[in-house]
Amino acid sequence: MNAISRMLHAPRHTVRSAARVLLAGAVALGLTAPAFAEPPLEKTEIRYQGWAGQVTFTELAEDLGYLAPLKLKWVGNTISGPQDIQTVVTGDIDIGGAFYGAILKLIAAKAPIKAVVGYYGSDANTYYGYFVKDDSPIKTGRDLIGKKVAVNTLGAHLEFVLREYLARSGLSPSEAKQVTLVAIPPVSGEQALRQGQVEVSALSGVLRDKALDRGGIRSLFNDTDLFGQFTGGAYVLRDKFIKDNPNASRKLVEGISQAIEWAQTTAPEEVRARFDKIIAERKRNEDASSIKYWKSTGVASKGGVISDAEIQVWIDWLEKDGLFKPGQVKASDTYTNQFNYFRPGKTAEAR
Repeated sequence: MNAISRMLHAPRHTVRSAARVLLAGAVALGLTAPAFAEPPLEKTEIRYQGWAGQVTFTELAEDLGYLAPLKLKWVGNTISGPQDIQTVVTGDIDIGGAFYGAILKLIAAKAPIKAVVGYYGSDANTYYGYFVKDDSPIKTGRDLIGKKVAVNTLGAHLEFVLREYLARSGLSPSEAKQVTLVAIPPVSGEQALRQGQVEVSALSGVLRDKALDRGGIRSLFNDTDLFGQFTGGAYVLRDKFIKDNPNASRKLVEGISQAIEWAQTTAPEEVRARFDKIIAERKRNEDASSIKYWKSTGVASKGGVISDAEIQVWIDWLEKDGLFKPGQVKASDTYTNQFNYFRPGKTAEAR
């Protein structure tokens, strides 16, 4: 009678004892799988674009150890959300982020992408302001007719907010078209305003704070005046990437959402110190002085969990502006929370 046969015919307490011995031996030899082993990743290298002098939440997630064994591959920098997600659509990078309006327009044009985690927004500390010179006669939206407004790029956050401001100020569509948007790199916005190249300039973060410190300008309105605290944009993945790499998609988005939550709940000075370290270690010959002005994520939900409501705001606007037909885009079809670590039900936290 072999050992297995003897175990099968032995008393129950003897079988249990033998099983414990065998299990202990297997553990000692490293023959058992970890209790909560993660599934193997289909893709281990994630291509992305960065922002000069800034740290993305994708980069923060890697630095905090949330992405391992995934590795990031930086392919260059961008200064535009629309460009970033268009590069996702073309397959030149795997993940990119932009304003919800830009994402929705691509999806309406049948781009096969999904928003997977909200990554930026506006709150009391982090917001976009639209500024004029102190002696400017501009006091209201109607005063902007025939004037020029500097924004970082067309068709994104700053244009949508401005158009909403004009609409709430009572301007008709034909009157709103008389307000000219000028695409200017953010670092040049203050100079363009002071030199009279534009009458209004949209500024945020360090650029806004430095301009206010120098004086001579005043706020016309802020995006938070219109929308309160809100998440304004999301990272996107291609549908094919999600289908081909479900485990890598989960690891990537879970890690990013954890990094966002870390930044939401960690003292700003500690977040800034981490950003400084990341920028110093990546050696891209960039100016990191703006990091000391970082105050908050601006993301309204824990870990960037997306909701129908935050997207519906922009769908309604696009329909009102005539860019979408009523019902053309359904909010719930444009995003997924299935990979967010803090998704409803908190199944990931329980794991």
